[in-house]
Amino acid sequence: MLKSHMPRSHGHDGAVLKGIAAGLAGGLVASYVMNQFQAVTRKVADSGKGRRKRKKKEDGEDATVRTAEAITEAFGHRLTKQEKQVAGPAVHYAFGATMGGVYGALAELSPKLAAGGGLPFGTALWLAADEVAVPALGLGKKPAETPAPLHAYALASHAVYGLTAEIVRRAVRRALH
Repeated sequence: MLKSHMPRSHGHDGAVLKGIAAGLAGGLVASYVMNQFQAVTRKVADSGKGRRKRKKKEDGEDATVRTAEAITEAFGHRLTKQEKQVAGPAVHYAFGATMGGVYGALAELSPKLAAGGGLPFGTALWLAADEVAVPALGLGKKPAETPAPLHAYALASHAVYGLTAEIVRRAVRRALH
């Protein structure tokens, strides 16, 4: 009988894979909930008396659309207006799911990371992505150029994301046990 030279999967490896799966699900659902939170808060803000027209970012596109443009342009394709409407959300959901998967794996390796109901995760993601990576990659304004209320809004949105990601991650992880 031939024996495989492939390493055997240990229980810990299986737990990490389950954590990744649970985190992917959590990140995907959390991305949707975050979008809904943003839609509701924008609607409430826009319905107030004396509302001001929201200023569009530079050319009216957010970081997810700019990311999609950068990716497709690297392959020689410029996105049409219709493609941008699909590509922006696709980038948002792909990034949200991926970050959820990373979080799920890390929570398996160090359960203390899941303390705080996902709020520290959401805060860390806001800081790393919105405040550091997006400006550094030229996908958005520098933090000093952004009004404080927009920072608070983005932080609140990521808190909703982190909380939702953790709730779903825990539920899926229990189901996979």
